Formats: sequence, C-alpha cells, structure tokens
Amino acid sequence: MKPAISPADRFLAIDDLDRAIVDLSTRINASTYELLVLIREFDERAGWLKWGFEHCADWLHWRCDLSVGAAREKVRVSHALKTLPAVAAAFRDGELSYSKVRALVRVANRDNQEVLVNFALKTTAARVEERCRELRCGMVDSVIEANRAYASRFLAIRRNAGRGTVSFTVELPLEAGELIDQALDKARDDNPAPEFAGESWSARQADALVNMAKSYLRGDSESPTTTSENYLVNVHVEQSALVSGNGRSGLPIETVRRLGCDTDAVVIMETEAGEPLSVGRKTRIVPAAIKRALSARDRGCTFPGCHDTRFVDAHHVQHWSAGGETSLDNLVLLCSRHHRLVHEGGYSIDKDYRDRRIFKRPDGITVPECGYRAEDTYDEGREIGINDLQRDSAESFLGRLEKLQAAPSRCAVADRPRVLRGSVPRREQFQE
Repeated sequence: MKPAISPADRFLAIDDLDRAIVDLSTRINASTYELLVLIREFDERAGWLKWGFEHCADWLHWRCDLSVGAAREKVRVSHALKTLPAVAAAFRDGELSYSKVRALVRVANRDNQEVLVNFALKTTAARVEERCRELRCGMVDSVIEANRAYASRFLAIRRNAGRGTVSFTVELPLEAGELIDQALDKARDDNPAPEFAGESWSARQADALVNMAKSYLRGDSESPTTTSENYLVNVHVEQSALVSGNGRSGLPIETVRRLGCDTDAVVIMETEAGEPLSVGRKTRIVPAAIKRALSARDRGCTFPGCHDTRFVDAHHVQHWSAGGETSLDNLVLLCSRHHRLVHEGGYSIDKDYRDRRIFKRPDGITVPECGYRAEDTYDEGREIGINDLQRDSAESFLGRLEKLQAAPSRCAVADRPRVLRGSVPRREQFQE
C-alpha cells in the first residue's frame, strides 16, 4: 500500500498535512473495525483452541503482541458491535474512533444507540467516556461498581526514618474522596502570613491534613445537628435515574440514594444536554429537631446486634426519590457501615406482623434481632462477605450456613423462631 505522504513530501503545506493525518486516522478507524469483525468470527469459531488456549484474549495476547487487558477489551467490543448496527456503521466508515466505540458499547442498546452516536460524532473522546460513565452510574447494576470501589479502599503508611518523613497512600470511593477534599479545603490556610507566602499549594495541603487530625483529637468537630456549607458536595443525577434506574448519574445510583438520606442537597434541574434549567433552594433533608427526636428514640444504630452510637446517619426507609417522607416513622439511625449495607449491600428494611422493624439479607432471610456472632460469618475458614450474599441464592446460602458450627442462641425472645446465631434452619424449614 502506497503511503499517503512520502518522506519527500515532508515540506507540504500545513493544510495538506492536516488533511493527510485526518484521512489516515479515518482509515485506521475503519481498519480497526475490520480487525474486530475478524476477531469476533475467530472467537465464535473457537479458533484459539487450535493453539491450546482457553480464551480468545489469551490467543490475542500471544499472537498479536497485545497486553492482556487490551486483548480482553477488543474481544468484548467485537461481540458488542454485533447487536449495535448504528455504532458499527459509524465505526466501519471511520467516523468513530476505537476509544469512543469502546466506551459506547458499555451502555448502548437498540433504543439509545442513535442518540449516543450523534453525541459522539460531535464531541471528544473524553466527553464520550464521561457521558457513558454517568449512564452506567444511573443503572441499577452500578451497585456492582460501587461495591468494587468500596472493596478496593485502602490506606498505607510508610515511615522513612532516614529522611524523617511519613508517606500516606490512600484509595477511596469517589464520594468519600470528595468528602476528604472538602475537609482539606476547610482546614487549609489559603491566606498565609507574608513569611509563609512562598509555600507551595501541596505543602499547605499537607498542613491541612495535620490540622484535621489535631481538630479531631481535640474534639473540635461540629455538632452533628448542624451542617456547614464547607461540607456541601454537588452530585449531578437525572430524576429518571433515581426513579427507574434509566438515566445519567455522577455516582452509582445507590450511592446517591445513600448520600441523599441525611445530607444537604442542591437540586439542579437539567436538560438532556446537561444545560441547567433552574436551581432549587438548598434544603436540609433531616431537620435538626427531627434528628434530635430520632437520636432519642433509636439511641444509635438500629441494625440488629450493632451498638454504635457515633458516626450514625438518618436513613429514609422509603427513599425520598420514591416519595418517602422526612418523618420519624420513615427514619431510622444506621452507622456508616450498615447504612452502606442497606443501600449498596442489597439489605432491606421491612416490618413484621407486629409492625416492628426487621432487616432482611439480600437472599430474603430476616436478620435475627440480636444480630450475628463473629464466628457465624465464617465458613470453613473463609469470611462470608457482602458479595457472597449478593451472589448466592437463598437456597445455596442456607446450604453454606448449615456447615457452621452450632452454638446456643443468646436471643431471649420466646416468640421468635430460633434462626441463625448458631441455630441454622434446615432446608425443609425454609421450604415450608
């Protein structure tokens, strides 16, 4: 194939070079589409078995010298394009780059592909990535990404005695990181004295972190019934995402619902293009008077077996986006961990036949009134976590629980069935 521009043409006019680069990029896009079509056919015919591989991505990694991650993405995109003719056509004609297509096929379907293609043709790859991320967050399945981000959180401390320094490395979910960023902004001195004017912004950030630690150790935190503008974080979310799980959201939709339980909110109505229509007034979701009455009634986290009284949130049993009222009857106190369990963890709150609050696991089984013991959450030396509860059905989870060592129940409730806490229900009891 003859190159578009030979080395002898390197002194072409800038406009000619511009046209040549764009034409070549278009041909690269079209050729990438052809490559993905071949990869899909190769995978559908299981051609990788001839070389003894278990997956097409492994074969691509070996045969085409791609990284494992890039190979898996190409296989994923190649199969997704088969059911998205509008995206495939634009890609085949070279109008869409592989970067845009890779993002689009994560959220596109037969109903919205035309709209997404028109949007992608008029903007940059970075904006396409952001729009698709927001659409993924607006889906019900975004709870998986929220749990993945939560599970990967960590903080590491490394001391260097030789330099006399300490290094912190921390990774948090996006909403938690934004909270830390807001706290640093409040603790940072942005108007230092003249003698400190030469200090860098990063150095002042480090001082702000120390100030936060000192304030906490002195007990200088604000009253839990007051809210400062310094803690206001805006999260953009479409109403349709809150109601039906079909729309854009800046964070996974269950995370937005959890944050909206007991925080200040700025309601921003937007068009589909993201243009603000109106900005509502700042509203306190749980007024101070109701929160005081709630604290007096619940006296801490209401999750069975939990006795935490610090860092508790007011949770709407029926969420405000679904028409729930901010009233004592519709509010319960939950600690931060159990609040997240109710939203992203798949747990639910219901009432029994005596109109008392009960908590249910993702498999539908009621949590005992006095909670679980630590040893009840281990199965043959492996801890049972949130993801296990979400993945297992009620029957398979009961089968695993039957392996737990039986122990006397500490629940002194005569009219409640002896379930879990060492007394595991048999399968025939569950079927009845």
